[in-house]
Amino acid sequence: MASYCVLWVLRALGYLPLPLLRALGWCLGWLLYGVIVSRRHVVMTNLRWCFPDWTQAQHRRIAQQCFVYFAQAWLDRGWLWHASPARIARRVQLTGALDALQGEQPTVLFAPHFMGLDVGWTALTQGVSRQFCTIYTDQANKVMDEWILQGRQRFGTPRLFGRIDGVKDIIASLRSGGVLYLLPDMNFGPHESLFVPFYGVPAATVPSLPRFARLGKAQVVPVVTRLTSAGYTVEVLPAWKDYPTGDLEADTCAMNQRLEQWINAMPAQYYWVHKRFKDRPPGAGEAPY
Repeated sequence: MASYCVLWVLRALGYLPLPLLRALGWCLGWLLYGVIVSRRHVVMTNLRWCFPDWTQAQHRRIAQQCFVYFAQAWLDRGWLWHASPARIARRVQLTGALDALQGEQPTVLFAPHFMGLDVGWTALTQGVSRQFCTIYTDQANKVMDEWILQGRQRFGTPRLFGRIDGVKDIIASLRSGGVLYLLPDMNFGPHESLFVPFYGVPAATVPSLPRFARLGKAQVVPVVTRLTSAGYTVEVLPAWKDYPTGDLEADTCAMNQRLEQWINAMPAQYYWVHKRFKDRPPGAGEAPY
């Protein structure tokens, strides 16, 4: 019952003017920052490891902003998944190298974990006539799980593949001219991961981006979503040239290096609440969390 009440509130809040909704998100973000001490520790640890030259005040300021953006993005799902398509189109600007998505060339979209990751997916499935697919992790709360699944399938006819289902169907979708919306920049455990630098720190990183691109004979097109005062911008960047190279470790390193450039432009909007360094390579000591 509690989950249904939360979803009802989220949907009702989606009808508020965006400035008022964002103000509520600001208050909620500060509340979460103050109350969820364990997750605040995760964010602060990630920032200290990735930006060792920053002062403690800088780490704290970005951490506070991170919680605010996290809360605002969650509240925004109330209108993202329930408001009219016209309202979404007014609040979400799809820009950039859209020509890279024309035609039927197999495409892997590298979509990093910025706070607006669901907005990027919605904007693309709403505004681009292609067959999209992505990889989905089941949520423990089945009510929330159903809500998220329905939200992510709102536009077009996308396919959501379970993380435990294997890659055969994903490769088939790519080779038939599909588009894979991929978010590979998290720690999914050391199994089948490579320890490659992320801000100079060895981080367990799945090499799925170069693998899917190679197996699906696909181009790699980055998509970066930014939360703004007016809503969101979803920028499609030009396709990467000469990628993948065939060197799995080098290609995964290149992915992280390019990701760092986008994070540096808006560090508070990255998903620092994730335990990015929870697995350590042999001899590197215990996880910092």
